[in-house]
Amino acid sequence: MKKLLLVNTNAEKSPYPIPPLGICLIASFLNGHYDVKIYDGMFDEGRSLGSVIHSYNPDFIGFSIRNVDEVVPERSTFFIQGVYRNFIEPARKFTTAPFILGGSGYTIFPREILDYTGADYGIAGEGEEPLLILLQKLERGETVTRIPNVYARKGEGPRKLRAEGDYNLRPYSEIDLKLDFNPYTDRGVYSIQTKRGCALRCLYCSYPLLEGRQYRLRAPQAIVNEIEEASERLGESVTFEFVDSTFNEPKGHAEEICKELIRRKIRVRLRTMGVNPRNTSKELFGLMTEAGFAQIDVTPDSASVTVIKNLLKGFTIDDIRRTAMLIREFNFPSMWFFLFGGPGENRGTFNETLNFIDNFINPNDLVYMSGGLRIYPGTPLFDVALKEGFISDSDNLFKPSVFYFSKESPQAVLRDWITEACRDRLNCLPSYETNAPAEMLREAVSTRSNQGLTEPMFRTLLRLRREWKISGKL
Repeated sequence: MKKLLLVNTNAEKSPYPIPPLGICLIASFLNGHYDVKIYDGMFDEGRSLGSVIHSYNPDFIGFSIRNVDEVVPERSTFFIQGVYRNFIEPARKFTTAPFILGGSGYTIFPREILDYTGADYGIAGEGEEPLLILLQKLERGETVTRIPNVYARKGEGPRKLRAEGDYNLRPYSEIDLKLDFNPYTDRGVYSIQTKRGCALRCLYCSYPLLEGRQYRLRAPQAIVNEIEEASERLGESVTFEFVDSTFNEPKGHAEEICKELIRRKIRVRLRTMGVNPRNTSKELFGLMTEAGFAQIDVTPDSASVTVIKNLLKGFTIDDIRRTAMLIREFNFPSMWFFLFGGPGENRGTFNETLNFIDNFINPNDLVYMSGGLRIYPGTPLFDVALKEGFISDSDNLFKPSVFYFSKESPQAVLRDWITEACRDRLNCLPSYETNAPAEMLREAVSTRSNQGLTEPMFRTLLRLRREWKISGKL
């Protein structure tokens, strides 16, 4: 049986380390077809990759690329440079096996990243079926043109990406069985997908490009089976995170997952990103509370009627207000994310969002404030930026990163607004200062251990931030 080495090149640990769900799903799918081994670079950061290649001697190597950059204008970290320097370039010294790229970051700039790294092939979008076909054709020495989602170093890539298969027929990721999960237990999470695809049309978002525009739902029974099996293996130390772009889309699916968890009396710690204000309700939050959710993330991006409409968010200011009031009613620890600078943003719309933060969000909850929208090809924002003359057809959006700012909230001005707003609101953080000081983080870890705290880490840090402010340490 031919050997395939899958390499997780993501070593970003802020705000917490994310286990490589994608390549674990690939490994599960290919089980029985190939001998698959995973090298997780999150903590080793490529240092022992050469010795792994030498001892395993793979016939093929796949590199998963999660992000291109930090999506923060003030920080210019270009992750692809580190991927090449720490993983791809050293690996080439130990093997002549074909190199195959994939992952969400790769999907956004497939041709550019293939050229930059000198890899042999790349798979944009979903990778299970395309990778299997590619490997089988390479093994037989056949031509690899016209495989869905596959790019080759020479020749044209696919004109359109395809989302394949019934997601319910896919095997579980079994992340903890495929790599050493121990380093993730302190600050990390166990990632769970409940569906693929996104039918929303948010102006800047690349998610529909990655997974398609139609929802493909997993059955609640299968999702809960996966959680139950993993929790039995790992015990109570693990937090399960639903990593869908929006957990409560389409309406009713999240409710059924919670009902299944409750019906089976499975006691686990849960969190989710991407709660969409459009479909929040007392029923949903009541079920989430009973199911064991300890934290949710809410991503309205704005609380200005004008900007919400221009960002094509699909919900209203009343939806956002209802969501905030429900969060306070159910006492859900929450992180809120606001993204300023989109079409129509000005000082007035910025102040509308500040007024919402002051009047509706619990001061014990964390608010991230970002400025500037990363422009990705294929998104509606690309067309807006092109029409406004913000970019041209010949611009390279790959490197350096290109961000959109409305004419009435240019980058320098918007940064001043955000800095001023965060100075007066201790629960608000600008995106360029999201990491807590090392001394504060150490004190938070010690406090949580000594007091046996189970609250989300951000609430511990916010409390320390206030104490430091009063004492003059901040």
